[in-house]
Amino acid sequence: MKLNTSQPSFSSYQRDTHFYDEIFSENNEVKEVYKTLLNLYSEHTVQDFARLNEKAKASFFNQGITFQVYGEHETKEKIFPFDLFPRIIDHKEWSHIEKGVLQRSKALNHFLWDIYHDKKILKQGIVPIDLINSSANYLDQMQGLNPPGGIYNHISGTDLIKHSDGKYYVLEDNIRCPSGVSYVICNRTALKRALFGVFNHYQTHTVTDYAENLLEIMESVKPHGVDAPTCVVITPGIYNSAYYEHSYLAKAMGVELVEGRDLFVENDFVYMRTINGAQKVDVIYRRIDDTFMDPLEFRPDSTLGVPGLLAAYKLGNVCLVNAPGTGVADDKAIYTYMPQIIKYYLGEEPILSNVHTYHCHRPDELKYVLDNIENLVIKPVDEAGGYGISIGNKLTKEEIENVKKVIKENPRKYIAQPIMSLSVHATYIEDSKSFEPRHVDLRTFCLLGKDKSFVLKGGLTRVALKKGNLIVNSSQGGGSKDTWVLKK
Repeated sequence: MKLNTSQPSFSSYQRDTHFYDEIFSENNEVKEVYKTLLNLYSEHTVQDFARLNEKAKASFFNQGITFQVYGEHETKEKIFPFDLFPRIIDHKEWSHIEKGVLQRSKALNHFLWDIYHDKKILKQGIVPIDLINSSANYLDQMQGLNPPGGIYNHISGTDLIKHSDGKYYVLEDNIRCPSGVSYVICNRTALKRALFGVFNHYQTHTVTDYAENLLEIMESVKPHGVDAPTCVVITPGIYNSAYYEHSYLAKAMGVELVEGRDLFVENDFVYMRTINGAQKVDVIYRRIDDTFMDPLEFRPDSTLGVPGLLAAYKLGNVCLVNAPGTGVADDKAIYTYMPQIIKYYLGEEPILSNVHTYHCHRPDELKYVLDNIENLVIKPVDEAGGYGISIGNKLTKEEIENVKKVIKENPRKYIAQPIMSLSVHATYIEDSKSFEPRHVDLRTFCLLGKDKSFVLKGGLTRVALKKGNLIVNSSQGGGSKDTWVLKK
């Protein structure tokens, strides 16, 4: 139905009654937290927003804020789509999110320690041992190894959705190389430039303190006996989809951005080649996958890694952030056991609920999935970026049969979830030059160090820019919004 609002830029906004709208209530009134913002935006016409949108795009392009999209036939570099209308999360709501995200990160760190040491949770049958043994991301090389500071998942990205009941649910945990935090910071900068003065009307937490906290976390897990650690960020190179983020974070932390060829190992210590000679490296924030980081231990054909790096790590002479082998807890099959994992290690009830999930390796759940695909979202357990996802009610009969065949060939590889009613948020759409409701999620960023933790008060709100689309990933045509977390 069409909303009759006084805001020129929202005069054609149509609230979809099937979904939870974060701005407008069920009786079409503007929610309290957004009233001031909509009054401010009423000073701008739709034409103003078209101009401001172009200004924001130019800002992103000039800063090199882009990402790579890997297609079937070609790879494209695209400007990261940015929406001018921010998402607001009040203090009470954020406090709940923050506690839940930190709880999950701590529980996952305990879980990783256990499965690489005593394996108590496996021996007691709480998590099936075959899930661990069959995970491509479980590394035998990490058995019995004690990472500096006892931390595996220094950086975690937890993806949340707001359902039609108004509650937040966790879609998945990302702890291999969670990306997107640079866009959080750049979104804030772009919005301030495009709509100067808007922030004066809200007391909003900063997001620009992420880099300094990340550096503190890295320094807190320095190798034993090191007083002033040398930290670096290692990248696969300029053609990686997240290269902008790698370079941004290195610059923001004031550390070197290196590639594998810039480092070498000698006498089980890691060194960086510089114009002044070799410099010892103590902490490496790695944006290289496990199997590419050391050709002596993993893929011998890798030119991205550093020969001997894992040997130096095993001896405690360098710290890797995140630790190798964390991907086993990234597995969406393990996600299904998160409530039990939290209770087992922390003795607490989960603060944030999982989306109900069926794992196809369980015969009874496999049968249910095959019989009800049209009502489910099918996801591979080890993919990222929205790749490999099938949304049942969008599939033809032929496509459903193909999905069934793929699942039956390798049930371990797939989970299924109900088609959730992701909340919608007003989003500027270029084609119509108007604001329309679009589905959103939220990626939060949590840091764990030795005796220190930090959750970025903001996160990345991702937007499915295509009407009716539920996949928010930038690689699938999604964009993002600035996310405001309000102070008390």
